[in-house]
Amino acid sequence: MSCDKPYGVTSVNNLCAELLARSLDQGCEEPRVAALLMTMRPVRFVHEVDINPKVLAALRKAKLRLLKDVLQMSVSDMERLTKLPAAEIHYLHKAVAAAICPFPPVTALQMSLGDCPFPTQTQRLSLGCPVLNSWLKGGLPTLGVIEIAGESASGKTQICLQLSLSVQYPPAYGGLGAGVVYVCTEDAFPARRLHQLISSQPQVRVDVPSDVITTIPFGNQVYVEHVADVDSLWRCITHRLPLLIARRSVRLVVIDSVAALFRCEFSCSMAARKAKLLQNFGNLLHQISHKHNSPIVCVNQVTCRMDDIGGGPTSICLASQRIIPSLGTAWSNMLLMRLLASREEVKAILDTEHNPQCAVEHSNCTFTLQTQRTLEVLFAPHLPHSLCHYVIKAEGVYGVRESDNTDIARV
Repeated sequence: MSCDKPYGVTSVNNLCAELLARSLDQGCEEPRVAALLMTMRPVRFVHEVDINPKVLAALRKAKLRLLKDVLQMSVSDMERLTKLPAAEIHYLHKAVAAAICPFPPVTALQMSLGDCPFPTQTQRLSLGCPVLNSWLKGGLPTLGVIEIAGESASGKTQICLQLSLSVQYPPAYGGLGAGVVYVCTEDAFPARRLHQLISSQPQVRVDVPSDVITTIPFGNQVYVEHVADVDSLWRCITHRLPLLIARRSVRLVVIDSVAALFRCEFSCSMAARKAKLLQNFGNLLHQISHKHNSPIVCVNQVTCRMDDIGGGPTSICLASQRIIPSLGTAWSNMLLMRLLASREEVKAILDTEHNPQCAVEHSNCTFTLQTQRTLEVLFAPHLPHSLCHYVIKAEGVYGVRESDNTDIARV
């Protein structure tokens, strides 16, 4: 795929082909690339664990090949089968457990006190807006799959573009100091809009010194891939993405969107197959995220709710009460965090400065129709259910404080 060169966006396909060609010209692939490609799948067999050759030979003689077989057996059973001493078996259990789950456990008290032995648990990616960052308690987590669902024209892509620039800032300013892979499945990549956001960074990020902003090559660190079907998406995630992470600094993956492919390629009669594929796809994204400490942001479409759980015509109805994200429970179980973006027309009260009573009683007031966008937290392990209004301007996406949103009444 190709993009407009003036905007500095690089195609993942062309870049990976170039990197692979360089490796082949040197006679073989770079060992670091091959190692990353091999570690994309989970460890399952005992010969993949770094253990004593004597212990490995005893396991092979006892026909214990899988890691789960080793963990499911007691020390006494292992002693009887392998003829190994108890000390060797205890060491084996620890090595196998560390290979399956290499991350140490973290308690809630440790996270609350800031004494976290695994710092990435508390690391956040800034959204590029102090209001949105404060609402999300610092930004988006850097581990796991995060979904941004919403209606058409609600601003999902705008948020993803802003994240694509925010990730390139140094960690001291809420970024990760790396680039982004942007996978498009619906429309062409909005390169012109990205260029507009890049040119506005000095005015938007006033918290960052100007000399830091000028040294960041924003456009050159956005790698774009266009895919048209599920097979192409799978090849991109399993082959091209690991190669790119190995040779270039990438810490964010955006898929815009997941539903576009799965909804059009699978009919209702293929629901079981689609659910299985979504589970495999979600597991693969989690492996990539945890191995490289990189957040995965997936855009999703929505469908209308068929059950009426909203109140009367005058009650405040949240977006989650009238629309639900697509792809069902099979995909929802793969997510760490889900945000729902919505857009609706509301009445805004004019001239409240000269008529304060108007803002209280909503009588004898002059109204104007305005577009109100809302971002809602549907679920997250560290956040309660809440919402925040936001606006989209030429400079980017801005959160709206609650005090600035009091003169708006629902139509």
